[in-house]
Amino acid sequence: QVQLVESGGGLVQPGGSLRLSCAASGSISSFYAMGWYRQTPGKRRELVADMTRGGSTNYIDSVKGRFTISRDNSENTVYLQMNSLKPEDTAVYYCIADQESGIGTMRRTWGRGTQVTVSS
Repeated sequence: QVQLVESGGGLVQPGGSLRLSCAASGSISSFYAMGWYRQTPGKRRELVADMTRGGSTNYIDSVKGRFTISRDNSENTVYLQMNSLKPEDTAVYYCIADQESGIGTMRRTWGRGTQVTVSS
């Protein structure tokens, strides 16, 4: 029932920056966690970064120190600030939201994705 809409993707040169946004139709403060996945053709999706309700964050090793996940609860939006971009970061980036739906159960909602291309 929750809808997620990503924006902010595009074409950037190596070393450049992008800020992805994920706007949710519901109150993100009620979600257990939100995060960002990415996928390149021929590869499985990988979790890039996530943030729990309590504010703890996790990052895949390859983006640590370069990417930052954040949120604005008043705007129901999650962001992914991407700095020092590399060609290897090229992928479709997907926003996800996890909601508790029962004892020990979770519902995951996916956005449709936004393309990030890093190339000279």
